[in-house]
Amino acid sequence: MSSWKGVESVISILARRFLKPEGKTEAQLRRGYGILCGGVGVFLNLLLFLGKLLAGLASGSIAVVADAVNNLSDAGSSVVTLLGFRLAEQKPDHEHPFGHGRMEYLSGLVVAMLILLMGFELAQSSVGKILRPVPAETGPWVTAVLCAAIAVKLYMAFYNRRIGKRIGSTAMEAAALDSLSDCAATSVVLAASLVERYTGVALDGWGGLLVALFILWSGVQAVKATMDPLLGTPPSAEFVEKIRSLVLSHQPILGVHDLIVHDYGPGRRMISLHAEVPASGELLELHNRIDHVERELRERLGCEAVIHMDPVCTDDGVTQETRKRVEALVRCIDGDITIHDFRVVPRKGHAHVIFDAAVPFDFRLTDQEVEEKIQSAVQVLDSGFQAKVRVERSYT
Repeated sequence: MSSWKGVESVISILARRFLKPEGKTEAQLRRGYGILCGGVGVFLNLLLFLGKLLAGLASGSIAVVADAVNNLSDAGSSVVTLLGFRLAEQKPDHEHPFGHGRMEYLSGLVVAMLILLMGFELAQSSVGKILRPVPAETGPWVTAVLCAAIAVKLYMAFYNRRIGKRIGSTAMEAAALDSLSDCAATSVVLAASLVERYTGVALDGWGGLLVALFILWSGVQAVKATMDPLLGTPPSAEFVEKIRSLVLSHQPILGVHDLIVHDYGPGRRMISLHAEVPASGELLELHNRIDHVERELRERLGCEAVIHMDPVCTDDGVTQETRKRVEALVRCIDGDITIHDFRVVPRKGHAHVIFDAAVPFDFRLTDQEVEEKIQSAVQVLDSGFQAKVRVERSYT
């Protein structure tokens, strides 16, 4: 449980009181902290909404009222985030065999859309106040409310970001970003109220408009943060390296390629990969070893795995030497290209050199250009070779 120590004081106290972290799994802690932080967010945002609304109505400040309504939308967003965690923890069923983990991503998207809607509405109201300015009565108590709101929002951004990163929640990280934009927006409102109070220059409408722009910006960022995992993103380099290291630590696996990670929500991953094994190995023994690797991936990395065995010749010196020479040629074309499934098939008067070439998705050459360059290089290596190359884009 060391990874959960040091969580922010108030959240830690509430966690010890209501979650009782000792003895719980990472998945249980993740759900628990998500629900707890969502509940705290609802309470604090409602508190800020009431305080700012009273201050805004009493002073006649559109910027303060806009900031209050922004906090009300944040409270609604926290409710949606809370609901997303509750729905995401539902067990798989016959209609959703991979579980409901993506509900958390959907809740983050709903939060982002609410932020954008509120920003647009506030921008309209602020433009109206700019065109028809009305002096606002901003006293010291309004300044005190806004200062307190900034402090609360900074705290919310801090704990949402820290815990969101720990549990891998895009919804909570979106909430942290929203809280930071709220701090900036409230600071603008505070500055505008102080200027108007001491100079008489009417900046209330402009302050409200800047608040709206902050909200719209944070909404766009939140949409991107939640849409990416829904559309599908490559796994992190760290996670890929963990998979490769674990698989290659088992003899007699010689190489790994064609790794694909399917993300069905936090803690719900399925992976498929090809593992190179000696062609001379005993089939049942190799199958048992692959089964063991799949179990270890499930137990240590929490992902279901399907591994395809690719037999490679390890006792054919000519094939091994030819592969080394072809690999060197391919690296000369570009160091990002890798090859696998290599074999040499003799034909009358020549030999087919057959293999796959993997390139990154954003590679500078087209698949056809890569294929032609490799075929030309292999032909130069030995005029008796004919390269049969299948170019593929890497999913990692």
